[in-house]
Amino acid sequence: MSVKASGAKYDIFTKIALALVIFIIGFLIILPLINILIYSTQPSGSAIITGAFSDVVTRNIIWNTVKLGLTVAALGTVLGFIMAYAQARLEFRGKKVLHIINLIPIISPPFAFATAIIVLFGRSGMITRGVFDWRPTLYGFPGLVLVLTLSFFPIAYMNLLGMLRSLDPALDEAGSSLGANKARIFRTVTLPLLIPGFAGSFLLLFIESIADLANPIIIGGNYTVLASRAYMAINGDYDISLAAGYSSLLLLPALLVFLVQRYWAQKKSVVSVTGKPSGRPTLVTSKGAKFFLLSVTGLVTTLIVMVYATVILGAFVKIIGVNNEFTLDNFRYLLGGFANGAIRTTTMLALMATPLAGIFGMLIAWLVIRKVKRGSEALDFLGMLGIAVPGTVIGIGYAITYNDPVKISGVTVFPQVAGGAALLGGSIAIVMVYIIRSSPAGQRSGISMLQQIDPSIEEASASLGAPGGKTFRLITLPLISG
Repeated sequence: MSVKASGAKYDIFTKIALALVIFIIGFLIILPLINILIYSTQPSGSAIITGAFSDVVTRNIIWNTVKLGLTVAALGTVLGFIMAYAQARLEFRGKKVLHIINLIPIISPPFAFATAIIVLFGRSGMITRGVFDWRPTLYGFPGLVLVLTLSFFPIAYMNLLGMLRSLDPALDEAGSSLGANKARIFRTVTLPLLIPGFAGSFLLLFIESIADLANPIIIGGNYTVLASRAYMAINGDYDISLAAGYSSLLLLPALLVFLVQRYWAQKKSVVSVTGKPSGRPTLVTSKGAKFFLLSVTGLVTTLIVMVYATVILGAFVKIIGVNNEFTLDNFRYLLGGFANGAIRTTTMLALMATPLAGIFGMLIAWLVIRKVKRGSEALDFLGMLGIAVPGTVIGIGYAITYNDPVKISGVTVFPQVAGGAALLGGSIAIVMVYIIRSSPAGQRSGISMLQQIDPSIEEASASLGAPGGKTFRLITLPLISG
């Protein structure tokens, strides 16, 4: 069960924070989704929803989406845990470099990873055909699982690494003093304490994988999922209602997985640390375990390095794998004209949105775990909606909702941020999408960490007269930021 501070009433900071979060969620995701649902009731959209029960093609698309999400979530969570455990409980050279390499997939464009995998391991791949004279078929479900697992496992890695580092080593020492061996301590102490992290990671990976658009388009082949079908409904069929229908169906598996995650998190979460843990964690000494951990981390790291080395090499040749002649023409194009402006704009908007998304996610986590008594589960779910649907569909919702100013009783409460006459050329809408799509990662990480931290630390700050805002800034944020 979630651990909440025992304070009876909300202080002024909590009231302001809660009102601000509800307002932001309402305008960033709820209002656009309401408009998407309204459009899904039109003929072509409603036909898709009813077709979920009667149409074989629609049912297959739904099953493809769910199967892909469950497979990637399970494999990515396990892989993320192995990489995190190796980082936290092994001593070996290059740990810091390995940590950086593990984070690269999550900060790179998804199409870059898929494209490089095809260049290396596709039918005419540099490795498969060039080295082994083998022509495998990557397109479809196997290729999607490979690419999405390697792309999204860093989410589970970061989440579980933070929890492993926050566990008090005294727990392992207590188990050892009672005669338990390391395998039993791992099974009965470490793993149960990580259940919230496993559940949170599984949820995030599931939603990320079913909402991903770029990889199914590039490497999906004939394996159609809801996200890619919604995209094709707009760009191929030019039917917003049809896309809205597919998007509405996409919310159902996300909701089901969220409810399962909530059940397990509430059943299994416990408080294990009071502030920063002291002492050194118990390191892995078993030769078999060390060999397994190092083998997996070495294989994954090598694959990631190969993929991004291919991306870098491809920037300096004409057509990688076909015409490997050295050239700088690619950079001349990027650094001149329209592409140069796109790079500047993308960088500026990302720098603006990243800290805002992180703070917003942590604020929601703090409210859910520490402050909100009634409705905390609803607030948690609303905060996660940003990654429950494809970004393309959220963009459609923005185009519908914010193509004109939002008015209440004739009074403009929100300016036009989409369309030809958008304020600041639409950059505000892009930042809004970045925030609502990125904040859930910080939210889940913050929730997992706060479930492991005794609320008495914050209660002590409040008892000394510190206002809620100061306690959040000086106590809570440093604890959950690692």
